[in-house]
Amino acid sequence: MATTTPARRVLVSTALAAATAVSLAACTMPWDKPDIPEGIPPGPGIQQPYLDVNAPGRTADLLREWAEPIAENTGIPRTSLEAYGNAAEIQRQQHPECGIAWTTLAGIAGVESKHGEHRGSSVAANGDVSPAIRGVALDGSGGNWEIKDSDAGKLDGDKEYDRAMGPFQFIPETWKRFGVDANGDGKADPDNIDDAALSAARYLCVSAGGDMTTPEGWEKAVMVYNNSMSYVIKVRNYANAYSINVRY
Repeated sequence: MATTTPARRVLVSTALAAATAVSLAACTMPWDKPDIPEGIPPGPGIQQPYLDVNAPGRTADLLREWAEPIAENTGIPRTSLEAYGNAAEIQRQQHPECGIAWTTLAGIAGVESKHGEHRGSSVAANGDVSPAIRGVALDGSGGNWEIKDSDAGKLDGDKEYDRAMGPFQFIPETWKRFGVDANGDGKADPDNIDDAALSAARYLCVSAGGDMTTPEGWEKAVMVYNNSMSYVIKVRNYANAYSINVRY
């Protein structure tokens, strides 16, 4: 993500200053926005409802009524939000001890790919993200890891080095271990946000040692996902904003 350039002091005429004051008076002032919590684990947000996770087809569609108002308030695309709720509910039913919330999945996807909309990509009704989102070649430059091609380019399209893939930016080796089908089409696809969200939930729960309800477990899992404290803080901020139903 780009960092914000600090504002510079400038000299303005009295007339311009007055006009600026009038303009600001008509705007919503920054202190009207709720304070975003800073705790970890981030808040769980509005609980996704129970759904039959074994139903045929895209079970995330069953969360539309839940997702629509949250999407409007947070700016998360509705289909992406349905994917996060679906993944969290599957984990809640199958691995309740993990305690992963949809807000954490939303925080990661917000940082990694703007919920599947990075650089003009879009999320289809079935969860497919196109154009496919690919990270830079992991060739050791720019502070990145060096990871030689592990899949003959079959997943990420690069036969020399691996690249992170999809809305949750999996590398091929991790995807081959944790990738699962979550939208009911019979295949695990890193470029489908339903599949990617559930696969990320599984990966995070394993990385946390099975428990993301403690600060230690949550931080450990996110650090395994991306070994950077600044990344952990970004995910925390996104997730906590979503937990109180506001944009970030």
